[in-house]
Order: sequence, then structure tokens, then C-alpha cells
Amino acid sequence: MDDILIFRRVEKKYRLTPQQKEALLREVGDHLTPDAHGRSTICSLYLDTPEHLLIRNSIDARVYKEKLRLRSYGTPAKEEHVFLEIKKKYKGIVYKRRVVLSLTDAMQYIISGEKPVESQIMSEIDYAMHFYRQPKPAMLIAYEREAYFDQNLPSLRITFDTNVRYRTGDLHLDHGHGGTLLLPDDAILMEIKTDGAMPLWLSHALSRLGILPTSFSKYGTAYQVTQGLIPPLRPEEHAPPSPASINSPTMKGATPHVHTV
Repeated sequence: MDDILIFRRVEKKYRLTPQQKEALLREVGDHLTPDAHGRSTICSLYLDTPEHLLIRNSIDARVYKEKLRLRSYGTPAKEEHVFLEIKKKYKGIVYKRRVVLSLTDAMQYIISGEKPVESQIMSEIDYAMHFYRQPKPAMLIAYEREAYFDQNLPSLRITFDTNVRYRTGDLHLDHGHGGTLLLPDDAILMEIKTDGAMPLWLSHALSRLGILPTSFSKYGTAYQVTQGLIPPLRPEEHAPPSPASINSPTMKGATPHVHTV
């Protein structure tokens, strides 16, 4: 699933308690299989203009939104693969296109504007980069993700994100994924992704458990917190490293701070 380069889907977001998550998995667990990554750390380096035009437009927009970001699974080495992505949302449909690059090539492109590969998707991303006058890294968002799919309906994907954190300094994917926690400890963000209608067994389970969709953007919320536009959603503190990265040298050098950009 994560090697697909073009997505077109409907994404619905939900904010759950641990009890709601467990109840939902009891209801629908027979339909779900952990995906190839299972549990993983997602790191997204969002690109923006000095005036934060992309995220401000995204927060204000009702019909069309777009974001540019560099995504990795865990902390990548400079020659490991990352995904350079453009994500658009138009009338409730999410369109995502991405190219696979080494971290070195991706960062060199972001700095210089010289395309590292020639492809239709790269041209789409390059057009957006030029339109916004070469946006640069503005914020890193990281979180732990637990992902599932339905073997009988592979287009259905359900993810649970926890330990959402952000930083506006030390904006390098290879410097670890520490940051300031964005949400309370027990908050779980669930996303349900489909290519159309939700299966009845899932919609019935959500209805029985009283789980309702909400609107939430990790980057958008973190941006508003750092700008003082909304109050922090939890006391400011740094997220502990995940068990897999406690001994990682990249984590030792990642002591990010939050400031208003």
C-alpha cells in the first residue's frame, strides 16, 4: 500500500479514546489485517512559504486544499528512500501524488529547485513548488501509526495515530523524530480511507459505538498552536523516544524546541 505513488480516496477522521478504539477493534477486528508496515513511526516534513501561505490557505479553504511534504517511515539515513508528496483535497476527495527519492536527492531538490528525476508526478510537484516560489521546511510532524486493511476490500484502510508531536526547529528527517506533544496522552486519531462508500459492517459499528467524524489537521493544529491562534491542547512537554529509537544516535541530537515562526 505505501509503495503506491498515486492515490484518490475519501478520508474521514475521528478522535477516539483508548476505550473506543478497543471497542471498535472488537467489533470489526475479524475484517482487518495489519498492513505491511504494521506499527511504524511516520515523519512528515511540511514545506511552506515564509508567510505560511500553504497552511493558512488550507485552514481557510472550504473546497480546495493542498500541502507539500517530505515523508519517511522512521528516521532515514541520507541515502534511504523518502517520499516527496503533493496532497490535494477537492470537494471531499483526497488526491495524493508522490515520488520516491533518496533523502539526499529530495533535500537537494528542495534547496536548489533542480528536478532529480523526470516523470509526470515530479512535474506536478515541481509546478506547485514553483507556484509557491520554492517553499522550504516549516514544520516536522511525527507520530506512531497502527495500520490495517481489509483483505476482501483492499481499498479500505484504517489507521490509528498516537503520540502526535511537532517541532519547528532542527527540520531534518535524519535528526530523529522528537518533538512537542500536540494532544493529550490518551488521544487517538483514527482515519478511515476508502475509494468510495464505507462498507456497511464498518458504518454500523461506528454508529453503534457513537463514533462520529471530526475535522482535524495535524499540521494545521500545530501551526495554530505555535502562532497563538488556539491554546495548547496539552501542557508543553517533549515526547519520549519510541522504544526502537532509544539507542539511536539521531535521537540524542534531536532536542527540538517550539517557537513562533
